[in-house]
Amino acid sequence: MAWPLLREELDVFAGPTSSEGQPSWVLHDPVRQQYFQIDWLTWEVLSRWGLGHTEAIVHAVARDTPLQIEAKHIEEVMTFLSQHELLLPTDAKAAAEMAQKVARTRQSVWTWLVHHYLFFRMPLVKPDAWLSRWMGVAEVFFSRRFMALTGLVLLVGVYQVMQQWSLFTATLVDTFTWQGLLSYGVALSVVKVLHELGHAFAAKRQGCRVPRMGVAFLVMWPMAYTDTNEAWRLPGRRARVQIAAAGIVTELVIACWATLAWALLPDGGLRSSAFFVATLSWVATLAINASPFMRFDGYFIAMDLLNLPNLHARSFALARWQLREWLFQLGEAPPERMTPLGQWGMVVFALAVWVYRLVLFLGIALMVYHLFTKLLGVLLFVIEIYWFIVNPIRSEIVAWMQRSAVIRQRRRSLWSGALLLALGALMALPLPTLITAHAMLRPGQSWPVYAPGPAQLQALPLADGARVAKGQLLARMSEPELLAQTDVAQAKSARLSWQAATTSLAYASSQPLKLAREQFQMSQADARRLQDQMAPFAPVAPFAGVFRWTQPDLAVGQWLARHEQIGVLTADEPWKVETWLDEEQVKRLKLGNKAHFWAPGLSQPVALTITLMDADATRQLPDGQLTAPMGGHVLAREQGGKWFPEQAVYRVVLALDEADAARLPAHLPVQRGHLSVSAQAESLLGRYVRQALSVVLREFQP
Repeated sequence: MAWPLLREELDVFAGPTSSEGQPSWVLHDPVRQQYFQIDWLTWEVLSRWGLGHTEAIVHAVARDTPLQIEAKHIEEVMTFLSQHELLLPTDAKAAAEMAQKVARTRQSVWTWLVHHYLFFRMPLVKPDAWLSRWMGVAEVFFSRRFMALTGLVLLVGVYQVMQQWSLFTATLVDTFTWQGLLSYGVALSVVKVLHELGHAFAAKRQGCRVPRMGVAFLVMWPMAYTDTNEAWRLPGRRARVQIAAAGIVTELVIACWATLAWALLPDGGLRSSAFFVATLSWVATLAINASPFMRFDGYFIAMDLLNLPNLHARSFALARWQLREWLFQLGEAPPERMTPLGQWGMVVFALAVWVYRLVLFLGIALMVYHLFTKLLGVLLFVIEIYWFIVNPIRSEIVAWMQRSAVIRQRRRSLWSGALLLALGALMALPLPTLITAHAMLRPGQSWPVYAPGPAQLQALPLADGARVAKGQLLARMSEPELLAQTDVAQAKSARLSWQAATTSLAYASSQPLKLAREQFQMSQADARRLQDQMAPFAPVAPFAGVFRWTQPDLAVGQWLARHEQIGVLTADEPWKVETWLDEEQVKRLKLGNKAHFWAPGLSQPVALTITLMDADATRQLPDGQLTAPMGGHVLAREQGGKWFPEQAVYRVVLALDEADAARLPAHLPVQRGHLSVSAQAESLLGRYVRQALSVVLREFQP
């Protein structure tokens, strides 16, 4: 076979020093704009490629360098060059093979659509000449003085925000509206354009060409991009780190100045814009761009700082190798030799990336599903799940099948298979389970006492924890305006009563007597109405029980706000535990199931029995003590002082066992604690399958 020749248009230039301290080179394919980093041995082979024979190259490298080389190294280099189409075809057979390879890479219409739905780029401008003209202005923002000034701005801005922290958080909550989200979208577009300009100007400062800028679409989500591939021409890793970090630094600078602007500007459109830009820049930079788990800026920064090119591919290969060793103990050589610490670091990093991508892609798939119609949403959801999750798993299973003969011979495979069967049985077998939730321990009947309106305490006849009889006065309050109206009404009623009496003596059957009596009756009605309005300011016990003050420091003469609770009356009835559970949990319970409850105010857990489960879902919770915002487990939203569940929940009431009820303290206040209920045996697999089927049936309903 004729000796293959290298393509004439290929470039090669010096690269950074490798992690082993050896020199490296970069091979550039200008046709496809691809860069390949090659090691010392490959460079020595390529520099002697013109010798045209394997033995001649081996002899020349051994003679001229201290490297140990064999014929297999030449074969590996030739394979590398052939796979990446860096060789000229030597004969008709080689040309035919290349044509077949090109034909295999041609995508079907379906594959093309899938690839371009998942990711594609749209170049928009060729900015290189424009960047050169504005480079002098951009140098100001790269200067140390500007960075030092930005650091000072950051300190002042953070200090000012801390001084106005409550206003800042309130503004953040208020932005979760359609108008706020639209403003965030505009701010995101502006910030991302400046982010990419940061990359572009940083590349120009290092002498690189920026051929194009445009928009990339990841699952139809637009993202600006800048072509900085020429950064691979730079021999120093520090220069590439500066280019990769320029976008993040740009956003952080914007965030610093926008934070200070929000703190100093008066209320208005400019301040709102500064708030959107500041919050978006901080969050987007720290949570997205700086992450090494996706191929964003943080990934390329990590590669150069660690001097580990192709970090994702290399870590994934090591993780797959380690997984096979854990499961089957194949004894294969690792994809590359590293120190034990470095190898474990790469494996842990790969596992973290897989978990991160699993969560991210599931979230994107769900978002896409809800944004489109049901049929199209399901189709796009299936495409994403297959491409990003199922397909990598399928590829690994194919690799296992290729090693099936060796796997069957390994003892570790038997242990792994037994463990897999045990986990499957554990998932499929119905097992007794516990349902845990927050719950309230309260008396069977209670009556809270509130101030009916702005009022002043006039009398506190009871001590905290006092026993009261039915009809006994609990507190006395007064409302000055209502009290004045009552006095006026009583005086008016007395005056009209006297007028009616005197008129009856002079005009026994005349019209004045009738008018005087009507006015007297109206005044009496007004007095009774005012007395009825005054009655809630002197509440009496509707039943016998124990009265406790909600605020122990209440004193006579103190003013109370409208609907401010001042105490609670609890009846002499058995205490109960009350909670709210979702439909799936309630289905696994039945009357008579046993449970336990523990709370900070109890010396030991108390035993319970389910006595009541509501058949209808609760539309409104009586209070917010068990809601998630208050530290509970029920997802609910507050509206007008009332709490509404986000999903269907059902009230469950449990009675205390007699022995535990007798041990409760005499004046125990209402307690919030943890409830653990014995539920019907159920398999985890059955629960997941049932949940999945219910979702499918619900979503496919017309």
